[in-house]
Amino acid sequence: METPRLLLRPFELTTDLAAIYQIFSNQTLNKFLPWFPLETEADAVAFYQERMAPVYTSGKGYFWAICLKDSTPIGYVTVSGNDSHDLGYGLLPAYWNQGLVTEAAAYVLSILKNQYPFVTATHDRENPASGRVMQKLGLSYRYSYREQWQPKDVSVVFRLYQKDFQEVPTFSTYWEQYPDHFIETI
Repeated sequence: METPRLLLRPFELTTDLAAIYQIFSNQTLNKFLPWFPLETEADAVAFYQERMAPVYTSGKGYFWAICLKDSTPIGYVTVSGNDSHDLGYGLLPAYWNQGLVTEAAAYVLSILKNQYPFVTATHDRENPASGRVMQKLGLSYRYSYREQWQPKDVSVVFRLYQKDFQEVPTFSTYWEQYPDHFIETI
């Protein structure tokens, strides 16, 4: 798949191992993500096998590499295959503030509008830049909730955003699951 500046494609372990390691070991990029940054290329292989390969083989959800036109991965965009249809993304810091994640995710949303009734996305309240991407993509804030995030074992306030492609209620699972939930003025 191609956007004006990017290619979106599945990660390939054989050709993308170094890029997978570079992306998922980056301390800055992974600060607000649930996993610890990878420490070795062996960790990158395990990450691929545990998180990416099941998406590719099951056909549930998406996990695309965001690539430059030369097919070099610089980040990723994902959509979970569960009921939340959760949109996620990450980009190496050298490529921040260029609209690249917004471009990639907007393309993904244009595809998903025919497959899902809605898409959600969450961000750590301490990472407002991610929330701005969500807003640029047309997602609207619905509510916040506090979660004890694993495996990092930290208390995090998440903001849930949602984009509706059909007339649907707000995705309420996190509201119901986490008793410390509230609506913020944003």
